[in-house]
Amino acid sequence: MATGALHASYGLTAGRKMEGPPLHTCEIQKPRAILSRVHMFFHAIAISALLYYRISNLLHGSVPFVSWMFITISEMIFTFIWVLTQAFRWLPVVRTVVRENLPRDEKLPGVDVFVCTADPTKEPVVEVMNTVLSAMALDYPAEKLAVYLSDDGGAAVTLYAIKEAYEFARSWIPFCRKYEIKTRCPEAYFSWLGDAERLLWSQEFKAEEQNIKSKYESFKRNVEKAAEVDASVRSDRPPYVEVIYDSKKNEGIEEKSKMPLLVYVSREKRPSYPHRFKAGALNSLLRVSGIMSNAPYVLVLDCDMYCNDPSSAKQAMCFHLDPKISSSLSYIQYPQIFYNVSKNDIYDGQARSAYKTKYQGMDGINGTVCAGTGYYLKKKALYGRPNNEDEFLDEPEKNFGLSSKFITSLKALKGENAKNLASCPFEENTKWGKEIGYSYECLLESTFTGYLLHCKGWKSVYLYPKRPCFLGCTTIDMKDALVQLMKWASGLVQVGFSKFSPLTYGTSRMSLLQSMCYGYFVFTHFFSVACLLYGIVPQLCFLFGIPLFPKVTDIWFAAFATVFVSSLLQHLYEVLSSGGSILTWWNEQRIWMIKSVTACLFGCLDVLMKWIGVAKASFRLTNKAIDQEKLEKYEKGKFDFQGAKMFMLPLSVLVLLNLGCFIGGVTGLISGRNIAEMFGQGALSLYILVLSVPIFEGLIPKMGK
Repeated sequence: MATGALHASYGLTAGRKMEGPPLHTCEIQKPRAILSRVHMFFHAIAISALLYYRISNLLHGSVPFVSWMFITISEMIFTFIWVLTQAFRWLPVVRTVVRENLPRDEKLPGVDVFVCTADPTKEPVVEVMNTVLSAMALDYPAEKLAVYLSDDGGAAVTLYAIKEAYEFARSWIPFCRKYEIKTRCPEAYFSWLGDAERLLWSQEFKAEEQNIKSKYESFKRNVEKAAEVDASVRSDRPPYVEVIYDSKKNEGIEEKSKMPLLVYVSREKRPSYPHRFKAGALNSLLRVSGIMSNAPYVLVLDCDMYCNDPSSAKQAMCFHLDPKISSSLSYIQYPQIFYNVSKNDIYDGQARSAYKTKYQGMDGINGTVCAGTGYYLKKKALYGRPNNEDEFLDEPEKNFGLSSKFITSLKALKGENAKNLASCPFEENTKWGKEIGYSYECLLESTFTGYLLHCKGWKSVYLYPKRPCFLGCTTIDMKDALVQLMKWASGLVQVGFSKFSPLTYGTSRMSLLQSMCYGYFVFTHFFSVACLLYGIVPQLCFLFGIPLFPKVTDIWFAAFATVFVSSLLQHLYEVLSSGGSILTWWNEQRIWMIKSVTACLFGCLDVLMKWIGVAKASFRLTNKAIDQEKLEKYEKGKFDFQGAKMFMLPLSVLVLLNLGCFIGGVTGLISGRNIAEMFGQGALSLYILVLSVPIFEGLIPKMGK
């Protein structure tokens, strides 16, 4: 029934005639879906038996109440999150596109590209400009493409750099088009990532490439030198908008040399006005682009996520231009792929579980979560509902602000100064950030806005092409990985306890399965509480000889063993079926435990502190500058805990507690305790200790010092 509903929804039922040639295909991953449902059934039986044993003994048995109560709470949290997880496994799908069936270039709609940066000290300017250059070089008609850079730091070096990038682009873009280069990020092209494209070319190509490389190195030197002189940000500044290149100048220029509109935007920032972080920057870009290029679609990119496949825009149009789904389609999400993930991937930088399993699962039930970068969005989706896109145009000044030209541009989507649209007072007494544009309710602006779009009835699709359309740089040390996760955890947990909670607000506005998926993202961070309890209570009880699990000879022990082994095997199957290895599986097990009792825990505590007024909402910018020493450690598979003292505290306490209790518990068993009664706790403690080996390696040098 669900399968038929999916095909009917997307007009892909076998044998059904489509209007015109198909632009894309959608295939259900039947083996994965069937195996997941079978596993779901048997695992649910085992969990039910486990909880029955636990609760019945807690209420009616002669067991230590406090320790059993804590362990029961943790098992109920594990169960709750497991139930939510099953929504991802219900109907996973895989999509492909048929670009050959797209209309000719002159009939394609316009696309605006938004790139956001905030601090040149944490987001190297050369890296930001590489993202801009890769966007300018997309395989899309130049007159229908526009690139906007939002500089939330208002840094002089960023403005200088984008002008230098434009000068380099005049040589780089024609070169890429002439030789059909796919790797159009110059830094990537001149590295090992572009080696395959430089084979078996003519002497003419090699000479031209050497000339381009020389120009790139000159550009890079100039920008890096400027950054060394002054990379400061301005926290109190007026709005500034400058057109770096106007695409109207393309008239009379040969096709391969044409360039898209390029605009620099630094919105106003005043201490007396809320800044709204990235959501505010994106809303400013929506308004500024509305009176300049006014494209109906927008590609949003993080400043370190460059375009790796120039055809990504045309691939996205295979969905946006399909009349069977376009009326309710809000965005196409691509996966975040990282070029610097090591072979071991000790920090799970590739986020395999999200991009290779969960996102495909959500795609089968009306759309996946918005990841914040690498997505093509229909602008109209931010201004209304699928069947009522112009609902806010009845009172345009009240809703959108006092800009006649911008309001005219909205009506078009069906000599005003752009600076006014990027000013602080513009949004006062409007619905920007509330019902229009990107939401200000959550610091994870794109994820939360995507959630609200789904609540309004919009759908989305997930496309995972063979060649990554976007490549970025993942964190390579423990501190940055955990700080980033803590930011996500704090924002999502806050949503979970707000009026927008997916399990209350969401269930009445979207399908149950889709709201369960969003519920998972919001509440999964409470694994921290369950892991904390499971990392303390059984170990202390093992030390003092207090049994928490059935005897290993008891039939009820089978329920606990089945749940444990079944969970590990399900995870192993998902890893192997998505191209991973046993090493990937083990690393994911280990980093999941570490992240749960550190970043997720502190994310939950951060929400608590905000509620009681101890902390204020703040945007933690992830450091994207690469430290060579950290990179060497990461590539060798060695954990780097430097700078992560705050996170190491609970982790170190838990690991040392496990070690002490394990030694004490084993000593008690040797002294004559009942091995059958204590086997479960001993095995659990040993499993945690094996996972904790890298933590011991990190602690031993500190103890030596």
